[in-house]
Amino acid sequence: MSVLDAAAEVADFLNEQAVPYAIIGGLAVQYWGDARTTRDVDVVVLLSPEQTARFLEAAVQAFKPRLQDAVAFAEANRILLISDASGTPVDISLGIPGYEEEAVRRAVTVTLPNKRSIRLIRAEDLVVHKCIAGRPRDREDVAGIVARQYTSLNVTYIREWLSQFAELIDDHDVVAIFESALQRVQADLNDR
Repeated sequence: MSVLDAAAEVADFLNEQAVPYAIIGGLAVQYWGDARTTRDVDVVVLLSPEQTARFLEAAVQAFKPRLQDAVAFAEANRILLISDASGTPVDISLGIPGYEEEAVRRAVTVTLPNKRSIRLIRAEDLVVHKCIAGRPRDREDVAGIVARQYTSLNVTYIREWLSQFAELIDDHDVVAIFESALQRVQADLNDR
């Protein structure tokens, strides 16, 4: 079973549970940016406080927990660590109201090469996620997404969200990550 199959399996489960979600991480980068290897499936879900316990229990019944007390870990850290039937790691983040709620609402349904459909975070929201994380790999992902999606990106939307997060994140400049990638693409276009 491949990562794509794992994503489809998780999507089927989330659809059966009627849980709003968006696939994020490496699979989304492959779709919107540069092709790169990913060995796991990253998902953000939206749940009301009343739904959370029931959902977590259903998920650890449907999938293999990667921790002994995965439900307690998820409740404390807002991330459920499970694996699909083939052992592919799946990280299900419990989204929070506000930005993640907007990102899940805006997600688009795409058809994977295995002919299965999933809900995928939009390119703009993926850029915001990656700028917030700010690791070297995330910066490379931002550059690839901006380069591939340059003509279709809603730059105003990205800047609005990043300006809000800039006030909360003090260990790196979330706005500069995006603006640097944008300037590189514009410079490349001007050099042609």
